[in-house]
Amino acid sequence: MEKHDGRDAGQARTGDPRDPWYDALASGWGELDGTGAPAPVVPPRAAPERSASAADIYLEVQRSAAFQEVRGRYRRFVVPGVAVFFTWYVAYVVAATTAPGLMARPVAGSVNVAMLAGLGQFLSTFLLTWAYARHARLRRDRAALDLRWAVFEQKREQDQKRIQEQREHDQRSEQELARGSER
Repeated sequence: MEKHDGRDAGQARTGDPRDPWYDALASGWGELDGTGAPAPVVPPRAAPERSASAADIYLEVQRSAAFQEVRGRYRRFVVPGVAVFFTWYVAYVVAATTAPGLMARPVAGSVNVAMLAGLGQFLSTFLLTWAYARHARLRRDRAALDLRWAVFEQKREQDQKRIQEQREHDQRSEQELARGSER
């Protein structure tokens, strides 16, 4: 018998936890089942089927008519609102720089056109914010919540399906192990 590393080659290894191959036999790889036949190996876990990932669900919702309607309502309000507000803001700045005589014209006492236009900027900002919130509450929030609920439902169904498949896979593995140990 040859000696390797101070041990006999035919001597059974007692197992050293520091050995990187120590767990290899514990996993069933290379073990005999007692009859001389190799022990059944637990099949590796199959990768879960990717029937519909979360990204697929979101893409499906994005392509739906309900989502496009919500987006359309949003655009129909926001684009004209931004255009009107931006025009109003730029007109105020342009008038202040190009027509200082007009902006300095007194309206009542020490209040002039520039002060009223500046206050109008604040007022129009608050008015636009109120209109946006009202539009969202009345025209988009309900539909957006329905879409969100649809996504959650699809994800929940997908998770339940994945859990069920995993349980079935685990049961099959246990049955294969039980059949292998009966041999």
